[in-house]
Amino acid sequence: MVVRKSWVCLVACVAVLTAVIGFSATQDSGWFSLFDGKTLNGWSVHSGSAKYTAEGGMIVGTAVKGSANSFLCTDKEYGDFILEFEVKVDPALNSGVQFRSHIAKEEMAFIFQDAKGQPHTTTIPRDRVHGYQVEIATAASHTCGGVYDEARRGFFIADIRNDPKAGAAFKDNEWNKYRIECKGNSMKTWVNDVPCANFKDALDAKGVFGLQVHAIPDKDFKPYQVRWRNIRIKEL
Repeated sequence: MVVRKSWVCLVACVAVLTAVIGFSATQDSGWFSLFDGKTLNGWSVHSGSAKYTAEGGMIVGTAVKGSANSFLCTDKEYGDFILEFEVKVDPALNSGVQFRSHIAKEEMAFIFQDAKGQPHTTTIPRDRVHGYQVEIATAASHTCGGVYDEARRGFFIADIRNDPKAGAAFKDNEWNKYRIECKGNSMKTWVNDVPCANFKDALDAKGVFGLQVHAIPDKDFKPYQVRWRNIRIKEL
């Protein structure tokens, strides 16, 4: 009888210990989903009028005729982090994901050097999303994974077009896995596990994420779509 009780006690202790270890491993991983798979709670649309819906565990963005660039933005700001997501986009629709970005509370004007080093002024209206954007385009563009300064400097601050391996990482009409790492002024991106951008910039230390549906000229308009899934973050 004593032996039996000891054995039961041992089994119970092992079960508890296993549960604790498993729980700790889950907690210590530090990954959290930014999308609950069913609703757009914690997100809001800015800059344009594209339609965003939660469908089958995905966020689906649909172009709307006459709309400016649109962004579904997180309500919360993030600083140092690793962000991962998967994206599938109609090849006719340019897209991107903003990070450490901002939403203009009123009309704003920026004066920066352009890509050629010349002074350039940009004025944006209230509610315009601006800041770092990891590019989502087409395989032929060789820009996917590069970082563009949306509605501000207006050029690629991390241009990967001269990197054949990085430029070829994106696949049309397929799910593509992206990874963005920001720590201090260091920023890195990957597409399908291929290193792409790797640069330093100190303009923004934190900001929102934004899922872009790009504007489409009226003459070329169709309700093209872009889809995101498995959007998760690990704050550093």
